[in-house]
Amino acid sequence: MTNGFGKYGSGFARPAGKPDKLKKEWRLDIKTQARLEARAEIIKAMAHPTRLFIIEELTRNERCVNELTEKIGADVSTVSKHLSVLKTAGIVRDEKRGAQVYYSLKVPCILNFFGCVESVLKTSAEERSALVK
Repeated sequence: MTNGFGKYGSGFARPAGKPDKLKKEWRLDIKTQARLEARAEIIKAMAHPTRLFIIEELTRNERCVNELTEKIGADVSTVSKHLSVLKTAGIVRDEKRGAQVYYSLKVPCILNFFGCVESVLKTSAEERSALVK
């Protein structure tokens, strides 16, 4: 089976010497582990309110460091560090124009992830609200 989820279709390898009937103990295979670790690195890169703000700003238009610094209210070095983390993760790209460096989203599909996060937040709020009623 070649669906991107390992030999057994789930991303987990069956322990050696165990018959297929005993599916209690599944282990993560190396290929899937590497893929999941890569995903985690991208999610970790976004796991800061300032970086989330930067991503949201870049969905509207490209921005230079000075514009982002003004909007965020932090110093240039702090904003540059956040941008560096996002760039290393492959989320943003930069382009030098004269003395300014402009940033834009490298993968606008990151907004799909934000939509999913918003759905989780909405569902959680609805569940909490239902408990109070």
